[in-house]
Amino acid sequence: MDEREAIKSCPLFAGVTDRDLDDLTRIARRLEFAKGQMVFSEGDKATGFYVPIEGKVKIYKMSPEGRERIMRIAHPGRTFAEAAIFDIGIFPAYAQAIESSVLLFFPKQAILNLLHCNAQLAINMIGGISRILRELMDDMESLTFKDVPSRLARYLLDLSEMKQREVRLPVSKAQLAANLNTTGETLSRSLRKMSDDNLIEVRGRVIAIRDFQGLLDLSERFKE
Repeated sequence: MDEREAIKSCPLFAGVTDRDLDDLTRIARRLEFAKGQMVFSEGDKATGFYVPIEGKVKIYKMSPEGRERIMRIAHPGRTFAEAAIFDIGIFPAYAQAIESSVLLFFPKQAILNLLHCNAQLAINMIGGISRILRELMDDMESLTFKDVPSRLARYLLDLSEMKQREVRLPVSKAQLAANLNTTGETLSRSLRKMSDDNLIEVRGRVIAIRDFQGLLDLSERFKE
C-alpha cells in the first residue's frame, strides 16, 4: 500500500479528491519504526496523528498493576491518535510497532491549516470521526451485551475483512484475551468450541475460517 492508497482507504478521509490527496501527502511525514519500537507513550505531548502504510501498531493502556490492555491494533489504512487534531494535551495511551512498520505522521498544526482552507475536506473528516465514534460505541455494546464467543467471532471476521480464509493473530493469545476483556482460559475454551463446531481451525496463531456465515451468526448473538 502506497501513501495515497493508505490515506484514501482511511474512514477519516472518506471522499477525498485527488487534490485533497496531493495536499495531504504534501504535509505528511514518512516515518519508519522497528518491531517493538515505541511510537509514543502515554503522557507524551500530542502533536499529530498517524496512518500506517506497512506493518501494525498496537494501542494499549497499562493498569496500576502493570497489566497491559490492548485498545486496538492499527493496520495499514487505519488512523490512530486522531484526537490530537482537536485536543490540546497529551496522548492518553501507548503506541508500539508490533512489526517493522512505516507510518505517515500528520502534524496537528499542518492539518488544522489545511482544514481552514478546505471546508469540504473538514466536513468529510467530521463525518469520518463520526464513523470512528460509532465503531467505539459498537465496541462498548459488544463488551456490555455479548459473550466472549460472540466477541471473538466478530474479531476474527474483522481481521479477515470477511474474505480471507486464513488470518494470523497479530498479538499473542494472552494479549487477545485481555483485549476481549476475558481470561486466557476462557479464550482457549471458546476457540476449542468454535473448532469443534467446524467454524474455524486453529494452528497456533494462524486461524483458518471454515464457515463465514456460522461465524457471522455467532458474532450477532447476545448474552442470554
